[in-house]
Amino acid sequence: MARLQQTEGLTEEQQELLGLVREFVDEQILPVATELEHADEYPTKIVEQMQEMGIFGLMIPEEYGGLGESLLTYALTVEELSRGWMSVSGIINTHFIVAYLLLQHGTEEQKQRYLPRMATGEVRGAFSMSEPECGSDVSAIRTRAVPAQGDRWTITGQKMWLTNGGSANLVAVLVKTDTGADSVYRNMTTFLVDKEPGFGEVAPGLTVPGKIEKMGYKGVDTTELLLDAHQSSTGQILGGEPGRGFYQMMDGVEVGRVNVAARACGVARRAFELGIDYAQQRETFGKKIAHHQAVLFRLADMATKVEAAHQMMVRAARLKDSGERNDLEAGMAKYLASEYCAEVVEDAFRIHGGYGYSKEYEIERLYREAPMLLIGEGTADIQRMIIGRRLLELYAARG
Repeated sequence: MARLQQTEGLTEEQQELLGLVREFVDEQILPVATELEHADEYPTKIVEQMQEMGIFGLMIPEEYGGLGESLLTYALTVEELSRGWMSVSGIINTHFIVAYLLLQHGTEEQKQRYLPRMATGEVRGAFSMSEPECGSDVSAIRTRAVPAQGDRWTITGQKMWLTNGGSANLVAVLVKTDTGADSVYRNMTTFLVDKEPGFGEVAPGLTVPGKIEKMGYKGVDTTELLLDAHQSSTGQILGGEPGRGFYQMMDGVEVGRVNVAARACGVARRAFELGIDYAQQRETFGKKIAHHQAVLFRLADMATKVEAAHQMMVRAARLKDSGERNDLEAGMAKYLASEYCAEVVEDAFRIHGGYGYSKEYEIERLYREAPMLLIGEGTADIQRMIIGRRLLELYAARG
């Protein structure tokens, strides 16, 4: 067992589960990840194996057919999956956020309808806040739902950056609803939108145009979602009442930030593994480059960052599991882990020298994947705003 990224206090069941995931990553993901990524191919076989392992239902309670595990167990699983291929963890993470939203905010009818099928992976989730013109400014969304006859609603607008947008068959969509509240944030509602997997018109008034071509984070489908007078109902509003959507989504993003931190930890660890392995094979000036002080110092910095980010991510997950507010810790973990991940990958790339620029070497893939973590679930600057504002609350000046 490697010394880095150890987590104290895990139960035997947690250790056994994580051991199985680690073995799965080593045997089933790492050997094919780079080939699938270069082809931008959806990892169908890997996803099917994860369904069989129960990973889609990892945090869904046993009463709904899941494994009922903690956020910490989930985050450590994501960390391992990301060490193999970050795109695989993205498929799970987006699905998990929708399941979490249903668990925390859904009606019992909604939970019974979706969660058992989400636990098996029959229903796969995606969620959508962002739009082409607003980015991190969620209050500026323009997609709107207006009441129609009876309990019907008509939704029109354009959403952006849906992970799993094509493969999912359930999308949690944040829209504006003019309910008369005095705050823009209380005039937002989350609708649960059913659709067929695939591209084109996937439901009446609902179109997924195709995959967005990306620099990295390939394999997983990232899409737009176009809604043209799409018909829904009050029964498809998350929680059954309009006006709560913003707060529901922020709750989901909070746990999502823990998992983005976990993804960054996994990618960083893989980059460190590649860097230290290559440094002990490559020779220059008559000795292994690991024994050149410049490379040795670089390895020391990489390992320290890998370990620090992991421990901060674990703390954020444990706080959420304990029922405490963790927006400060989740923001710190996401910010630190994503920044450190980019730096560790950069260092591993430098250690590889010219070979790091070749698609033959795995580090080339990681070099294109790491930047996504700097912007996913809120950019680094957004995290610093969240952290700073929370610190002012906690350390308010007296007098």
